[in-house]
Amino acid sequence: MLSRLRSSRLLRVLLALVALAFVGYGLARNWDDAVSALTRLSWWSVAGAFAVVMAGAGIMMIAWQRVLAGLGSAFPMRTAARVLFVGQLGKYVPGSVWAYAAMMELGRDHGCPPRRTFGGTSIGLVISLGCAVGLAAATLPFTARAVAEETWYLALIIPVILVCLHPRILTWGLNLALRIARREPFDEVLSGRTLLEVTAWTIIGWLVYGLHLWLVLGDLTGDFSLYLLGAGAYAFAWATGLLFAFIPAGVGVREGAMVLVLAPTIGTANALVAAVISRLAFTFTDVAWAGIGFLLGRRQRPAAGPAGPAEPSSASTYAAQ
Repeated sequence: MLSRLRSSRLLRVLLALVALAFVGYGLARNWDDAVSALTRLSWWSVAGAFAVVMAGAGIMMIAWQRVLAGLGSAFPMRTAARVLFVGQLGKYVPGSVWAYAAMMELGRDHGCPPRRTFGGTSIGLVISLGCAVGLAAATLPFTARAVAEETWYLALIIPVILVCLHPRILTWGLNLALRIARREPFDEVLSGRTLLEVTAWTIIGWLVYGLHLWLVLGDLTGDFSLYLLGAGAYAFAWATGLLFAFIPAGVGVREGAMVLVLAPTIGTANALVAAVISRLAFTFTDVAWAGIGFLLGRRQRPAAGPAGPAEPSSASTYAAQ
């Protein structure tokens, strides 16, 4: 699949169109709920929610760019936006490999070996999962105790992630996976300082993401003291959706988890509105950032360092890792 993506511009265009078609289908299927939710909110809360999600995604891009730079591919920001956001449209296509495949090939276009894009993206995802679970664990016991008591086991993920992100263990694990896949090991690995920097950016991104639900919940209830509830609810919902990787973009799972957390405090009707607006904001952000990344990076020359020798590709090999 990767070889075909590399050799066929038409296939790349078709994959992008298919991804956009699935985005459109998801919006059309929930159009009535979306319109109903929008009519219950003020324009400023909707606009603010969309703006902070855009900002949060930009911060997460910085964290991802720092990971790739630490591994030896220092993308300029415009190139990082193109590779990350255009590639991530693939998550809307059923199947678990499309986003990875697209990002690896876009990264190759700019001089980054596919194994490095895959490894860096996986590291970023693990860090983000750890931060999300940590945020949920820190907030839900005070804002949604019933949910925290039923899902206490999720907090066990945090020490596992911390151990796995130790530079020596991380290096050993990634290179072991590459040896099993018959790929060359990483020539550079993340330092402890880079890991701390990436984690800091990721935490900031999650805190910014929490603002979008804070605005919506405040508008719905008149109570603007619900930031911790909103931040924890979205972190919990995103982490839950990630467990169902076979569902495109976690559609449905994430919303259900969010309603579960929010409903006891603000009521089921308001929780459904907040979940719908959250999904709209993130879908809009994915498409908008993909467009921005495509335009910014279209004329950017390769600047990510040498791509190294050509590597045989297999979607099943990368997906299995």
